[in-house]
Amino acid sequence: MKNTLNSPSSDIRPESWIEKLLPVVLHPYSRLARLDRPIGTWLLLLPCLFSTVLASDDIPDSKILLLFICGAIIMRGAGCTLNDIIDRDFDKNVDRTATRPIPSGSITVQAAIVFLFIQLVAGLIILVQFDFFAILIGCLSLPIIIAYPFAKRVTNWPQLCLGIVFNWGAILGWAVVTGEVGMPAIFLYVGGIAWTLGYDTIYAHQDREDDVLIGVKSTALNLITKTKAWIFSFFVLAIILFGLAGWTSDLSWPFYFGLTLAFLHSAWQVVTLDVNHSKNCLTRFKSNRDFGLLLLASIICGKL
Repeated sequence: MKNTLNSPSSDIRPESWIEKLLPVVLHPYSRLARLDRPIGTWLLLLPCLFSTVLASDDIPDSKILLLFICGAIIMRGAGCTLNDIIDRDFDKNVDRTATRPIPSGSITVQAAIVFLFIQLVAGLIILVQFDFFAILIGCLSLPIIIAYPFAKRVTNWPQLCLGIVFNWGAILGWAVVTGEVGMPAIFLYVGGIAWTLGYDTIYAHQDREDDVLIGVKSTALNLITKTKAWIFSFFVLAIILFGLAGWTSDLSWPFYFGLTLAFLHSAWQVVTLDVNHSKNCLTRFKSNRDFGLLLLASIICGKL
């Protein structure tokens, strides 16, 4: 193992507030599911909230919102567990990931597989609370979820695969509320993919040097010569598509005001981004929770 948990390059921070609430024996599992780093859960949850709020005639059903929140926590954890199982040989050779539970030896691959199974069962229990059409939509995402950890081995655009997975909730949320998949949901979904291409390209710049050494592909490497221009283009495309989702849903002017603020936030990310500074990249990446919350608030205000 290249680092200790206290190493500044490690992406694990020991003694997080969640771990203080859990017995020591559960700490490796909480790290495996990234419970100590909720940004991924936010980025998985927000597309669900966008479409659920947009599709609802009134205040969204609190049961649906609670199911989506629990589902995002569980399925984000399951995705991270699957990714860590498959990427364990890569992770041990990267400074940032060498301290993760599997490469560091704090949990066995067999135990991680059992934990993954438990999470998938929990996710299935949540999914079957919806009607048959929504269950079918949810199940259609499984092949993509399984394929994602392998994407970085075969394509320079693994961030595109991540976007397809992470924004599936935009389709599912609409299906749960309306029993169909409408054009606003399609615009939200494709816009979310463009958004993911932007923020995850920023994230991938943290590992550029290690990725070259171990042969992992990414948009950060593929688009390195004009990376800021590409990231800005992804964000602009996302804003346009989100705007079309609001327009086809007849949202009022406050939506477009909030969407403008979200655009300015994305522009701030690009202008202040330093792709050669890992902490800078991580801060901009994490700020996309705020971008998403701005968009969610815009949808709510536009419906009012």
